[in-house]
Amino acid sequence: MVLAQGNLIGFEINEKTCQISYYNEKESEPQTMEVDGESNQIPLVIGKLRDTWVFGKEAVRLTKVKEGFSVTRLLERGLSGEKFEFGEESYEAVWLLSKFIQMTLQPFQNEEIDGIVFSVPTLSEELARLLRTVALRMNIDKRHIFIQDYKESFCNYLFYQPKELWQYEAALFSCDRNEIKAYMLRHLKPGLGDGKTTFVTVDEVANAQMKELSFVYPVLNEEKARDADKMFVRFVESVFNKRIVSSVFLTGEGFENEWFPMSLRVICNGRRAFMGNNLYSRGACYTAYRKLYMHVEDPVYLSENKLTDQISVNMRVNGQEMWYPLVSWGTCWYESNNQWEVLLKEVKDIELHIESLVEGSMKTEIIPMDKFPSRAEYSMCLQIETLFLDERTCKITVRDAGFGAFFSQTDFQEETIIHLGGNDGKFHSLSMEK
Repeated sequence: MVLAQGNLIGFEINEKTCQISYYNEKESEPQTMEVDGESNQIPLVIGKLRDTWVFGKEAVRLTKVKEGFSVTRLLERGLSGEKFEFGEESYEAVWLLSKFIQMTLQPFQNEEIDGIVFSVPTLSEELARLLRTVALRMNIDKRHIFIQDYKESFCNYLFYQPKELWQYEAALFSCDRNEIKAYMLRHLKPGLGDGKTTFVTVDEVANAQMKELSFVYPVLNEEKARDADKMFVRFVESVFNKRIVSSVFLTGEGFENEWFPMSLRVICNGRRAFMGNNLYSRGACYTAYRKLYMHVEDPVYLSENKLTDQISVNMRVNGQEMWYPLVSWGTCWYESNNQWEVLLKEVKDIELHIESLVEGSMKTEIIPMDKFPSRAEYSMCLQIETLFLDERTCKITVRDAGFGAFFSQTDFQEETIIHLGGNDGKFHSLSMEK
């Protein structure tokens, strides 16, 4: 990675725990914040004893001994808008979630946070809005706040590993204490879009409830562990059936005990395998870097919930002329509202290119500039804004932003409505032909 300024935070969060990875100019790779000698997972619990706020394990202790005040399930309760009473005080769950996240990020309080990416098990518009609200309360630039699911974190983590690890398909097995899920990263068919960009997706290909796992924890029951291992072998073989898999990643608390030696031999047969519990937070860290320091992302992660249309305008960026994406493939529509300030070489109509991956087409939209004042070269500064009205409708507004002390900002503006095609259930048409 090229060195960045400030801190980039990858924040994995689910209903039970959170985990923080970070990257800054002092690091060559993302690092995961240590909580104690046993784990880097922080229980998602906040509490208060008299006038002192605590979080994580200290808050869990308050819950167990029934002292003070403590709250669990902060994500769920934040989404439902719950309130809690403690003494004469009343606290909204959103405020408590914000307080919890701020406390976990205390090690960075004396340093600037340039960007943050939250990684969640399953993404929804409501959850994205909640976490964005929390990050804004920490004075993080709204343009540098992103939310993604575990699958996208896995994908972005792999993008920064050796290419041979995802040359073909790459498998991810996630295991809690009663269920195993299998995901597969695969390439979409070549030639999409400009033909130069690589597009990939991640599918959940199988899952299995394994009651035997409940006997493996907290003390390893050797007989039940062998039964669970045999079941996992069959599960792995069914997932790998007729697939060419370059690498395998194991994550989740269910893999912490060494109960699966037979399965591991199957997994490692001709494949490289890795095990760890910080894949999602590190993947979120890599996403922060990509979003903030790459003008055009390649490879691109797509899913049924991502935009498969791109809106571009011709610009010179860092001395290089390119069709710069105002709205990018692979983003969520509700995270694609942005603003830019640009200098025009000459005041003339602005041409937009709208490219559809699903339809394999490109169309052109023109924003007329005939009503704007005529100015000399590079003295017309415009503010360009994208605003999504819904998942298929993007309003693009161009305003005269003035030019320092030479020209004052005026009321001249133009806007155009772009209707995007969306997936229409056709996302799987982008898959490679078998």
